[in-house]
Amino acid sequence: MLDTKNIKGEYLNGVYNELANLLDIGDVLKIHESFRGQQVTFPVDLFSKEYIASQIVQEYNGHNVKQLATKFGYSEKWIRKILKDNPANKKEESL
Repeated sequence: MLDTKNIKGEYLNGVYNELANLLDIGDVLKIHESFRGQQVTFPVDLFSKEYIASQIVQEYNGHNVKQLATKFGYSEKWIRKILKDNPANKKEESL
């Protein structure tokens, strides 16, 4: 492994330089070691729809569809669908 104390982000090529601006050099070297030569695509959504749906159901209080839509970046219609489709959702709002 290279001595990370002597490596500056400006020495790194392309996306590795950009990553070095966000992470420390040691982390960039780990990414390089694991993924070098591969084309990696990062999804727009960080969290899975299943996780978001579980959070919506957990945070739903019977009256906060609009707030949940704003918080999670989905439409009120999608929030209502998630709530309707989840059998664990016992709270009722006139959807």
